[in-house]
Amino acid sequence: MLVNIHKAKTQLSKLIEAALAGEDVVIARGDKPVVRLVAVEQGAFKIGVLKDKKLGSGPDFLQPLDEDELGLWEGGGPSQAF
Repeated sequence: MLVNIHKAKTQLSKLIEAALAGEDVVIARGDKPVVRLVAVEQGAFKIGVLKDKKLGSGPDFLQPLDEDELGLWEGGGPSQAF
């Protein structure tokens, strides 16, 4: 389906439904096609994907850092003797 920009503005909802149904929807400026309306794939994201994994305990962010770690965060690097 090829529609001009004016028609696309006035019938956007219908064009979206057509694209969701698998129809090829192309919007043109004059006679020149400029964009294609495509549906975004659904269902690629899954919540709880790590639910059954044994990840162990993570770092305790409430504990103070030792001097070397603190130096890394503050941009000084770890204290090293050369």
